[in-house]
Amino acid sequence: MTERIHATYWLETGDDPRRAADVIAGEQSSGTFVALPNETPELKARSGARVERLDVLETADAPSLPGGMRSDTYTRCTLELSWPIGNFGASLPNLMSTIAGNLFELRQVSGLRLTGLRLPESFAAAYPGPAFGIEGTRRLTGVARGPLIGTIIKPSVGLSPEQTAQQVRELVQGGIDFIKDDELQADGPHCPFDERVKAVMRVVDEHAERTGKKVMVAFNLTGDLDQMRRRHDLVLAYGGTCVMAVLNSVGIVGLHELRRHSQLPIHAHRAGWGYLSRSPALGWDYAPWQMIWRLAGADHVHVNGLRNKFSEPDESVIAAARAVLAPVMASAPMPAMPVFSSGQTGLQAADTYAALGCADLIHTAGGGIFGHPQGVAAGVDALREAWCAAIEGVPLEQHAQRHPSLRAALGFWK
Repeated sequence: MTERIHATYWLETGDDPRRAADVIAGEQSSGTFVALPNETPELKARSGARVERLDVLETADAPSLPGGMRSDTYTRCTLELSWPIGNFGASLPNLMSTIAGNLFELRQVSGLRLTGLRLPESFAAAYPGPAFGIEGTRRLTGVARGPLIGTIIKPSVGLSPEQTAQQVRELVQGGIDFIKDDELQADGPHCPFDERVKAVMRVVDEHAERTGKKVMVAFNLTGDLDQMRRRHDLVLAYGGTCVMAVLNSVGIVGLHELRRHSQLPIHAHRAGWGYLSRSPALGWDYAPWQMIWRLAGADHVHVNGLRNKFSEPDESVIAAARAVLAPVMASAPMPAMPVFSSGQTGLQAADTYAALGCADLIHTAGGGIFGHPQGVAAGVDALREAWCAAIEGVPLEQHAQRHPSLRAALGFWK
């Protein structure tokens, strides 16, 4: 039996829904806007996309998106399409062209969002997925239980390598598990990548020699392929244990090639996710999107955070984290670690843990750590104790009575 790719969409159309579904299926496989002699029934049967399901949900009086055909009524549906793997093979770039290509531009479409994706086993054979994932990250950091307590170097840009290293010194002395570059910090003249790595790793290694704890630092190596390979090799040579790439900037090929080269975990930042997702009538749900990046090799994937500073609601954040923790397919779980960030403090710990039922995650707080009135070490300890309370099921205020740093933090975590 031929393997098939299945994609599910929320569709809005001013056309007859079945006709619109057929147009989409044709556009994304063998069809064109006029009948051609070579488009035989046999070719369609072999290579054409198939409408597997079309369920009408509701109607609307106005279109969600501009530029489509005009109608008195716009029908909203759940649409499932499938394609034979033989159309393009187990190729993530060509998968993207098929499931998320020209269909968004069709006149028949007044709203379209990719909500689900099922891939055949041949993709697991072609793409190895995360090399480290949850287990490898815990091994490298020495954090066997609970979340990795992390932070982001701030200001985002403007610090010199020496100033960056000084912030790292405060953090490692304070007991942090994980530190990352901001996605805006790359290889600028004020803080060159090579000098930043050397300065930071001196601090990390000195601390590791004294204490036995080697903090994981995700250096942002986003760039072209040769730059990313060279930067990875520099981090590895200086004893680093993680690199970071911005997914929408390096693309699928960039991440996959980095994965093929890398001997370190890849921390995947989703900067730009909003332009793919913020309109409910256009773009992607997170679950199918993150599946592609995990196949390409992401070990850690950002999911935003509860009560964040952005526009994403809490239920969407939790759905994203659950998607990252779920298997990609039955034969290839490819576990990756969700990364919570954006306006985070210990106040979100209990709700995050209750919603996920586990602590296989990285919880990063910037101001929630650096802003502690008793200093950075107290900020790290307060966030960790908030997670201890969450996992033990103890109310935060009650737990804070026995932990001064947490008690002080409750006065400024708002």
